[in-house]
Amino acid sequence: MTSSIALPSVYSDLDLDATFALQRQAFAGNPMPPAAQRRQWLKSLREALLAEQKGLIEAIDADFAGRSADETLLAELLPAVQGLRHAERRLQRWMRPSRRQVGLAFQPASAQVLYQPLGVVGIIVPWNYPVFLAIGPLTCALAAGNRVMLKLSEATPATGLALKALLERVFPANLVSVVLGDVEVGQAFARLPFDHLLFTGATSVGRQVMLAAAHNLTPVTLELGGKSPAIVSPGVPLDSAAERIAFGKTLNAGQTCVAPDYVLVPRDRVGAFADAYRRAVRRLYPRIADNRDYSAIINPRQLQRLEQLLADAGDKGAQVLDLYPEEARQGRQLPPHLLLDVSDDMHVMQDEIFGPLLPLVPYDTLEGALAYINQRPRPLALYFFGYDRSEQAYVVNHTHSGGVCLNDTLLQVAQDDLPFGGIGPSGMGHYHGHEGFLTFSKAKAVLAKQRINLARLIYPPYGKALQRLVYKLFIR
Repeated sequence: MTSSIALPSVYSDLDLDATFALQRQAFAGNPMPPAAQRRQWLKSLREALLAEQKGLIEAIDADFAGRSADETLLAELLPAVQGLRHAERRLQRWMRPSRRQVGLAFQPASAQVLYQPLGVVGIIVPWNYPVFLAIGPLTCALAAGNRVMLKLSEATPATGLALKALLERVFPANLVSVVLGDVEVGQAFARLPFDHLLFTGATSVGRQVMLAAAHNLTPVTLELGGKSPAIVSPGVPLDSAAERIAFGKTLNAGQTCVAPDYVLVPRDRVGAFADAYRRAVRRLYPRIADNRDYSAIINPRQLQRLEQLLADAGDKGAQVLDLYPEEARQGRQLPPHLLLDVSDDMHVMQDEIFGPLLPLVPYDTLEGALAYINQRPRPLALYFFGYDRSEQAYVVNHTHSGGVCLNDTLLQVAQDDLPFGGIGPSGMGHYHGHEGFLTFSKAKAVLAKQRINLARLIYPPYGKALQRLVYKLFIR
């Protein structure tokens, strides 16, 4: 039952209520799409992405005012296409009912779990990876047989228009609809009575989305972020660890929800790690100015926020190291920075950075490093660099995070057979691959009995000898 409170009308390129009603009606007419139809949806989407990749690369580049084409290929189109292929190949198995056991006391009967589409699903897409973070959950929702409405970010208007045009060519509006508009449109979108709502973005906005969804008791999957730590062990080669951390921190100029947010380094290795990190970054990007491999910060507001983090840290005693001091700033390209001597009262150690700034935190023992992490909100990702298997197991078993990657960064997100999701302030629920199919499906329990009904032997009136025998056999 939904509330009767009137909601304010907002401007959108779509009538949200009418589009939702259209999809709800279409779902009622086809509540269990067969596997062949779902595979065709996924195949058509994959082929459209491959055909339109040039236009999508150009649109994202325009929105960022400088986004590496290779980063869009590697971090958006490649995982999106591979995720579609993964779902196409496994869909039949995912849809197969799961046989379950029936207790001896309830025989004869059969039990199974059917995976039924939920209905109309809402997906709210962020700006940092506007293609992958739209197509990834869309893949899961379509594989599960749902209708889908996507709200794209107002911070990436060119990509929004390109993706909207692409999806409108592939799908009718009663199957997939794209909503464009500002923050008010997003708020109205979250208040629609979806059968499931997935949001990717900041923790603060996630709280508002969850409140809006609660209005209709809409279940939510929240993919948030937080401060994902990396731990460098005492024995790992620093050049190798620094290079892999540098890749994870500088991809998309650090505007990645699972980017290493800070690095815990043995106290006696901080200086050596800082040198190794500087060398690694400069190998990846010999220069920043006019380097098309290095992406810009999405907009002036985000750039100003990052500059304020640097200024606050410097004012409070941090050693702020620009890794390209000889270069003049150009446009919105913010060069990678290291921050040493950081403290908890600095904003850079309180808020998710979401940019190319990397604080280094010294530690004395591995137990102390894990205690530091565990005293803070649970992160979306955790990275450990060290080849000792017992240390790896200790870190995995004594921390909580959405996911863990050992001796690399970011790549856990690109594994279609691994669930992706946060914990606590970094989110709730999962998607990707089979877990995504399950998220957007209702696991419906079905118990079936036929003509023979032995259960009638335990019907009232109670106190019969056979009932006492049943209690003796099964309640012990």
